[in-house]
Amino acid sequence: MNIAVVSGGPSAERNISLKSAQLVMDHLDREKYTPRLICLESHGWFDQESGVRIDLNDFTLRLPGKRHSFDLVFLMIHGAPAENGQIQGYFEHLGIPHSTCQTLSAALTFDKQKCKEFLAAHDVVMAKSRVLHRIDQAAKVHDLKLPLFVKPNKNGSSYGVTKVRDYSELPNAIAKSLKFDDEVIVEEFIDGIEVGAGVVSQGADLHAFPLTEIVPDGDFFDYEAKYEGKSQEITPARLSADLTSSCQQIAKALYRLLDCRGVVRFDFILKGDQFYLLEANTIPGMSPQSIVPQQALAYGWTIAQLLDVIIKDCLRS
Repeated sequence: MNIAVVSGGPSAERNISLKSAQLVMDHLDREKYTPRLICLESHGWFDQESGVRIDLNDFTLRLPGKRHSFDLVFLMIHGAPAENGQIQGYFEHLGIPHSTCQTLSAALTFDKQKCKEFLAAHDVVMAKSRVLHRIDQAAKVHDLKLPLFVKPNKNGSSYGVTKVRDYSELPNAIAKSLKFDDEVIVEEFIDGIEVGAGVVSQGADLHAFPLTEIVPDGDFFDYEAKYEGKSQEITPARLSADLTSSCQQIAKALYRLLDCRGVVRFDFILKGDQFYLLEANTIPGMSPQSIVPQQALAYGWTIAQLLDVIIKDCLRS
């Protein structure tokens, strides 16, 4: 099978995308798959081996004497324009299978507040929050209890996130988040244990990986904690069997409710015996430092096996 591993993009998460794509390239079984690394740049999509531009009319690579088409796209672009569903729509229009959620599910989960509003109707427990569009709207969230998290509504990897302990800090925090998105979500802080729960489908079966407990060196799980080693990521998490099972069942239910595909990571805060959903990541990081590869290994899978399950399941859909 010819696999296009697509990475890059214009978002702040570009570097993480490149690292994730390289891990996929390194671990795809070459007896089953022939992968090519495709990078999305501002001036086009390019095959990294040849430097040749991809023909976006049909997503083919035209090399001297041969035209390469692809059986599946392994999508490793974090943030826009992939996690918001735009690229999925392009591949779905062309009839090329891809490794992630369909357009609607991707768009919904990428918009944190819209996703929360949808899930609230299904009794999913989450922190109180509100969306702002301008700095001068800060007073609209003064009814939310301090401390607060201020972050871009449609972004990932903890870019532009601030923990606010006084309402007077809101304008600067909102300005910081607006550098990454035109909407800012302000959310009440839940004091508890942060855990990540990875789920992947294999036909009718859902595999819930061992949970990862996240212990940041700083105040919260920011970019440096995620990608520069400034946190402890403990897999399996130091939770009881009952709490672990409860979180895994919630994650599976969310996977079905949001009509997910491929591997998805759900982030929670555990306070007492209650799990509060933070967000769903439909294209989670797959770099060597990322949580999902750690969980797959703890589950007893190799990275190659994880990739194989994702590919086969998305081809089956």
